[in-house]
Amino acid sequence: MSSHAEALCRNYRAYAGARILFLFVVILLLLGLTAIGLSVGASGMSPLEALSALFVDNGRAHSIMWILRLPRIVMAVLVGFGLGTAGAVFQAILQNPLASPFTLGIGSGAGLGAVTVILFFGGGFQTYRMALGAFIFSLVSAFIILGVARMRRASSETMILTGIAQMFLFSSVTSLFQYMGTMEQVQEVVFWFFGSLSKVGWPEIGLAALMILLPFPFLWRRAWDLNLLTAGDESALALGVNVEHLRMAAVVSASLVTAGCICFTGVIGFVGLVAPHITRMIIGSDHHTLLPSSGLVGALIVVAADTLGRTLWAPQVIPIGIVTSFIGVPFFFYLLLKRSREYW
Repeated sequence: MSSHAEALCRNYRAYAGARILFLFVVILLLLGLTAIGLSVGASGMSPLEALSALFVDNGRAHSIMWILRLPRIVMAVLVGFGLGTAGAVFQAILQNPLASPFTLGIGSGAGLGAVTVILFFGGGFQTYRMALGAFIFSLVSAFIILGVARMRRASSETMILTGIAQMFLFSSVTSLFQYMGTMEQVQEVVFWFFGSLSKVGWPEIGLAALMILLPFPFLWRRAWDLNLLTAGDESALALGVNVEHLRMAAVVSASLVTAGCICFTGVIGFVGLVAPHITRMIIGSDHHTLLPSSGLVGALIVVAADTLGRTLWAPQVIPIGIVTSFIGVPFFFYLLLKRSREYW
């Protein structure tokens, strides 16, 4: 083997080692934050006592863990993983670093679907109908963007502007629906829009996990094609990628993930934008590791935001959507003002 080939092998092994180390560190941080998050609450347990109460049935503390705190943390991990993964997928298929479920209006579409169910379709099985409504409206918003791209051969910047325009449209329709609703319905919608993990239980987690995790194997299996797509449609086509089919399948999958995240917890913004960029800056753009790593970083952000929201103004709980916005908005400005092509 030539010295040049040996150098390439060494660089590749170092790169692969760095990615494994990054995943290991993120998982450790996530486990540590999970233990801290389980201990936060009125009962005043330490992280070790909280973990012990999970596995030892000692009465009240065991019930608090399994009924209140563990579902909250599990949903935070699921939602963060889903938003981080969906953000990485949207950025790849639109070849734009500013793409995310919310800047594309897909989050607003899912929100409008859930609010429509709250206001006009009350009754039994509301949770499942909210999930269906959020998925349908998120697909509508995603197909509007794809339709504009297909008809006008639009640039990725035009697709982002289309997403922002439909985000305003969906927000206006949601405001109109709120104006038409009763006081109780409006209160429920406003609380939902703040983003909260306080009303989730194990049944909601089961359905959310299905919607968030089911598309992941498909997306991960197409990671190589997503890598090629970030180099441009022509390059991907030249290497045998069916760009139209890939883009359509990825949008449907990421929209299902977004709907699964939003319908049970409300609007938790900026995670889908921030998590892929943090990951890409550290370990690069290979989607084989970018997709799971962005999901884990997203989970880390949401669990940290939820823990902060429960401790900063205790015993009051700051809605998680407000906390993630405080984290995400400065980072969004950073991307706009200091965007670098070095890691994209």
